[in-house]
Amino acid sequence: MASEAAPRVVVDECRGVLFVYSDGTVVRRAQPGFATPVRDDGTVDWKDVTFDEARGLALRLYLPRDRGAGAGRRLPVFFYYHGGGFCIGSRAWPNCQNYCLRLASDLGALVVAPDYRLAPEHRLPAAIDDGAAAVLWLARQGGGDPWVAEAADLGRVFVSGDSAGGTIAHHLAVRFGGSPADLAPVAVRGYVQLMPFFGGVARTRSEAECPADAFLDRPLNDRYWRLSLPEGATPDHPVANPFGPGAPPLDAVDFAPTLVVVGGRDLLHDRAVDYAARLRAAGKPVVVRDFHGQQHGFFTIDPWSDASAELMRVIKRFVDADGRFDFD
Repeated sequence: MASEAAPRVVVDECRGVLFVYSDGTVVRRAQPGFATPVRDDGTVDWKDVTFDEARGLALRLYLPRDRGAGAGRRLPVFFYYHGGGFCIGSRAWPNCQNYCLRLASDLGALVVAPDYRLAPEHRLPAAIDDGAAAVLWLARQGGGDPWVAEAADLGRVFVSGDSAGGTIAHHLAVRFGGSPADLAPVAVRGYVQLMPFFGGVARTRSEAECPADAFLDRPLNDRYWRLSLPEGATPDHPVANPFGPGAPPLDAVDFAPTLVVVGGRDLLHDRAVDYAARLRAAGKPVVVRDFHGQQHGFFTIDPWSDASAELMRVIKRFVDADGRFDFD
């Protein structure tokens, strides 16, 4: 008699959303594993637009109804790439939508929230390529989208993301350094990295001392990298560690002004602070804002907290000044 096949079991799981089985099957749930009501007060319009037909990728646009001094006023464009360790997350998740609604309202900006391909079905650098495709979609006048045509100031574009989205922002800053011709008429004025998801084989102090009850803990952090990096790669791979072995030098990259936001209780704190310090030592216009006592993703967990309100003020100052900060 032939022996019975081994039962299929879950070998990897991420936040009750992503399940990888022993036979290689990947199962995803459409909604996050937490209940968050969307607080939409009607002051911001939003809609979904496809930006990559071939890959079935869409983005969500947010446009404030009150555009300030006259209906013809053009607004800065603010990209927001969601987090999720390159493995989970969506523009349609309520935590992402709440944050983007507040971004559009507080910044007075046209907010662009793209999706990107997720791992392990699509390992890195797929997500970074998709992030670049969304910016290039805007450079093509948003495919003729009327909101882009009527409201967007393509000369004042900012690229932002949290966690994995912050890592995408870094790689786009490297890719688009010096405003290449294929971005015209888009001009990226600055980048905002919110608790960027960088990695490395050697533990930093904040990684080593991360408490077991942290929102992003060590096992989940390691699982994200194992599932998202190219097969066989370690977290020292250049897509995860900008300063790891084999990473291309960044000295010659023409970085736009970059704001790096870190949280005092975040596992990723020390790695992001070190990233900013190295870039500043190389003469790049980078500034860090440290939110003491805050955990990973505090601004999407509760976009209406006092700390989130302060973060909005910091980002608005950055946008209103076209990315110019006192970096001394």
